[in-house]
Amino acid sequence: MNTSTFDWSCRHTWKTSAKNTMWCVIGCSIGDFGTIFFFQLSKISFPILGIMTLAIINGLITSIILETFILIKQNFKFKNALKTALGMSFISMISMEITMNITDYLLTGGAMLTWWVIPIMLIIGFLTPWPYNYWRLKKFGIACH
Repeated sequence: MNTSTFDWSCRHTWKTSAKNTMWCVIGCSIGDFGTIFFFQLSKISFPILGIMTLAIINGLITSIILETFILIKQNFKFKNALKTALGMSFISMISMEITMNITDYLLTGGAMLTWWVIPIMLIIGFLTPWPYNYWRLKKFGIACH
């Protein structure tokens, strides 16, 4: 498909890609926020970059677990569900994780969850990969849900 004629105005695709992106945000934020929250509560001395790196890795893991669970609920066999979850767009997940953690770093100094930063991180985490997910769905018909 030629990018000069690519259709960015399909409401159905935007809606579907928004749903897919939201599931990814939920999955990623569970591991990401859980990791940051653990270090915040435990007060374990660990470098901020280390905490944020662990948060990103754990966010990717929890996203894959959630995706596998969702696909099993849609009657996928475990092996196929896991394979599909692992084949999801890591570009989308990594961009989401990195921008959420950069947002945290810029607003709080990093690895610090507060009542006001969480919604901002979630919005940024959603908006970052959403156009890519739309493009991927529209161009290739590939969605993770």
